[in-house]
Amino acid sequence: MTVVNLYSDTQTKPTPEMRQAIAAAEVGDEQRGEDPTVIALQDRVAALLGHEAALFLPTGTMCNAIAFRLHIRPGGDDVLLHRSAHPALFEAGGPAAISGAMIHALDGEGGMFTPDTLAEALFPPTDRYKPRSRLVSVEQTTNMGGGRVWPLAQVRDVLEVARGHGLRAHLDGARLMNAVVASGVDAATWATGFDTAWLDFTKGLGAPVGACLAASRELIAEAWRYKQMWGGAMRQAGIVAAAGLYALDHHVDRLAEDHLRARRLAEGLAELPGIGIDPTTVETNIVIAEVADPAAFCAGLERQGVLAGPADPRRVRFVTHLDVDDAGIARALAAAAQAVA
Repeated sequence: MTVVNLYSDTQTKPTPEMRQAIAAAEVGDEQRGEDPTVIALQDRVAALLGHEAALFLPTGTMCNAIAFRLHIRPGGDDVLLHRSAHPALFEAGGPAAISGAMIHALDGEGGMFTPDTLAEALFPPTDRYKPRSRLVSVEQTTNMGGGRVWPLAQVRDVLEVARGHGLRAHLDGARLMNAVVASGVDAATWATGFDTAWLDFTKGLGAPVGACLAASRELIAEAWRYKQMWGGAMRQAGIVAAAGLYALDHHVDRLAEDHLRARRLAEGLAELPGIGIDPTTVETNIVIAEVADPAAFCAGLERQGVLAGPADPRRVRFVTHLDVDDAGIARALAAAAQAVA
């Protein structure tokens, strides 16, 4: 039985055409700045995000870790972000352990906080008893918030508060291209006003490895130091950078198909008893639904060849991607009907 894997869009396999691009990649020593494919990808992402330079890294988590370290100073700086954001929940305490940042978790619907919430959370800079508010991080799209797209006006207002208080700003763009396709707003516009920004190639874009961090030339030069320090420097990395270039050329526009399938999945789930979801909140490729027992529900799905993951003690997350077609959505809905029965 073929498995329908809705556990995450990280589960994608390289397409045959992407594998051909990988096999044909021109390579060199990436660590010495001699890999032409890596250089091409970095230049492409820097231009795409409207920044001066970019750095190819093995993972998106490393993009967050290095970016945080670039901004966080010794002496108790904190990073303000939504409490469900990836660095707060899924990076093994890395912001504190290796980047030196205290996490200051903010509330807000759909994984997004308001400028007022941010302003109210800031500590007085002269209060030696408090951590020092230093960095604001925005996750676009929101992960555990259900793939929501931050409204551009809200992002601009959050950045205005940050700038008004002398804070730096970071854009966690793990699914930034999903936001681009869903909103019609280009990536550079989303990344404008952020000191650091990155995008991932291994989620909806379907590459097997890699992400790219963009910033000023000065910050990227410093980021290289942490890449080396933390073991992320590579050699003939063009074979994986080629997948990122192929993804940007061929897998961006098709994200709209994932969004349509996610909405179709949400609408079908909403018709089933015992499942709570508002399909109108599904904007991109993530569907999060409430069920009585997520672990038992997911086990029931798995027995029928459908994979999804418990998001928390009351919710299940489904994520559509290029390896799930219309037939896979139909199978997932049939399996969900059996699981709740």
